[in-house]
Amino acid sequence: MGKILIKNIKELVQVLEPTVKKLSGKEMATLSTIKDAWLAIEDNLIVGYGKMESWEGVSDWTNLEVIDATGKMVFPTWCDSHTHLVFAASREEEFVDRIKGLTYQEIAAKGGGILNSAKKLQNTSEEELYQNALIRIKEIQLMGTGAVEIKSGYGLSIEAELKMLRVIKRLKETCNLTIKSTFLGAHAIPVEYAANRTAYIDLIINEMLPKIKEEKLADYIDVFCETNYYTPEETNRILEAGAKIGLLPKIHVNQFTSIGGIQVGIKNKARSVDHLEVMTAQDILDLSKSDVMPTLLPSCSFFLNIPYAPARELINNGLPIALATDFNPGSTPSGNMNFVLSLACIYLKLTPEEAINAATINAAYAMGLENTHGSITIGKKANIFITKEISSISFVPYYFGNNRVEQVFINGKNTSLIV
Repeated sequence: MGKILIKNIKELVQVLEPTVKKLSGKEMATLSTIKDAWLAIEDNLIVGYGKMESWEGVSDWTNLEVIDATGKMVFPTWCDSHTHLVFAASREEEFVDRIKGLTYQEIAAKGGGILNSAKKLQNTSEEELYQNALIRIKEIQLMGTGAVEIKSGYGLSIEAELKMLRVIKRLKETCNLTIKSTFLGAHAIPVEYAANRTAYIDLIINEMLPKIKEEKLADYIDVFCETNYYTPEETNRILEAGAKIGLLPKIHVNQFTSIGGIQVGIKNKARSVDHLEVMTAQDILDLSKSDVMPTLLPSCSFFLNIPYAPARELINNGLPIALATDFNPGSTPSGNMNFVLSLACIYLKLTPEEAINAATINAAYAMGLENTHGSITIGKKANIFITKEISSISFVPYYFGNNRVEQVFINGKNTSLIV
């Protein structure tokens, strides 16, 4: 691989020491940057940076590609720690139903929602799922995402869940950006198990998990712990079973109600608890005593027109937060992390600095990638993007709906040059 020097950078954003794994509370208000900077990449790693007046370790390079970033900024790529981007088909008919006044729960009750996606996915080939997901991967990459977590959960049968996870594994093997795989077989209760939900949970534990272990198909296990989906007790049983085969826990929780799922996540040492639109004082207190990363999904609130998570309250209580897209066909048909930052500033009342911290180093932590991604740090993966000419850091969330990312480098390679 070659060597790359990016020079005359207007501002090098999110420069952190290796010891920083996440930022919490008041720490999130500070974004470490270097103005008038250079950045050096060798092979697939960041190997140096500094102010333009300092060139140690760079001037003696040979076979060097030089990129002039005058007027432009360099960021670590976004880390999107919560998506469902492997799916069979869009669900715009439900979008129209919501416009007409139906709620998320009412749409689900008439056969829509997660069960709708599951039915479509069961009838779609693995190859078609892969090709469609590949298009979405390339789309989010061009918008600055360099690491993404992808969940199953639209299968809800042994064959279909394994099919999804095999697609994610293939994406891992063929795509440039970093991918984490999450088993979410407990996303909903299939219709055929409505009268015997315990039988489906037994199926997850006794039949799905052994096959996932055998084929090494997942990094994490997740459960939708919510009223009308999975109870805290069921969630605990599933997470414990996943942990026994080496799957780290995550959890969908508190999207519509607070029923004790956060406490189950904490008990099981979940890497993150995601959604959190509805929070109690006890939920926040319990999280503040844990190492769990609260992950907020404002584009889901935007699309479903439901409450936004109380981000300021979480930060004011000393907690870290991460941001993710929740990219899926039903409640968030977008993988645009730049738009997520805009929503976080407008509706969650985060400052641009807090939003960028939440979408980089904290989101990397939510994926277990804090040692390799999420910041400009010597020795980390050279996953960075160069903006178009912009006036300030705040311009990124301010100029919503427009992609200001010009070039994206994944593992030190310019992805715009990769077919």
